[in-house]
Amino acid sequence: MISELIANRDYDGLLEVAREFHGHICPYVALGIRASMIAMEELGVRRLDFRASVDERILAIVETNNCFADGVQIATGCTLGNNSLIYLDLGKTALTLVKRGSWEGVRVYADGEKLRKYYPPEVEGLFDRVVRKRNGTQEDAQRLRTLWEELGGVMIRLPEKEFKIEQVKVPPVEPAPIFDSIRCSRCGELAMATRVVYINEEPFCLKCAGERYHAVIGRGIVEVKP
Repeated sequence: MISELIANRDYDGLLEVAREFHGHICPYVALGIRASMIAMEELGVRRLDFRASVDERILAIVETNNCFADGVQIATGCTLGNNSLIYLDLGKTALTLVKRGSWEGVRVYADGEKLRKYYPPEVEGLFDRVVRKRNGTQEDAQRLRTLWEELGGVMIRLPEKEFKIEQVKVPPVEPAPIFDSIRCSRCGELAMATRVVYINEEPFCLKCAGERYHAVIGRGIVEVKP
């Protein structure tokens, strides 16, 4: 379905998919879709299907974990779960789409500051109250939703000249390995073998062992301390 929407350039249909997947339509989820469409066209590839997703033939490398990344997942079919999405904690609105094997890729970058010319004047204030400070009224939230949907319609149709587009060569990335699972001797739950430590020759998951591990939260990759 999504592949057909992309082939037909059915932008409104894609935005409805974004609404279901992301929870709402906003400028950056639309930018993620548009950047992906540009990258796929430049690279001469289509959205991942069954075979391509199993083989991880196409990799999407995103440099941010905000709404933009969801747009990329929608359009390319590259997701965290099918091991075709790589997250670089760089804080940039950029996507690199790459072919496994040749490692030829296309990087598409969107400059948020330059795109503000498309924003109605009241959006910044509404965003500050509703999202950043979370003290906006119901009317503020509804108005922001309306403007965001309108902006989504603009962003998903942006001309290529609004993006920085580069042909790149990406260092090879190993296919996702399959690891055995080991049962933690304390909590009794299975954990990936590479996330198990041994204490007195007994296996423990990282949490039960009191070891540090990492998490992806709003501000990026952080270390979780026991």
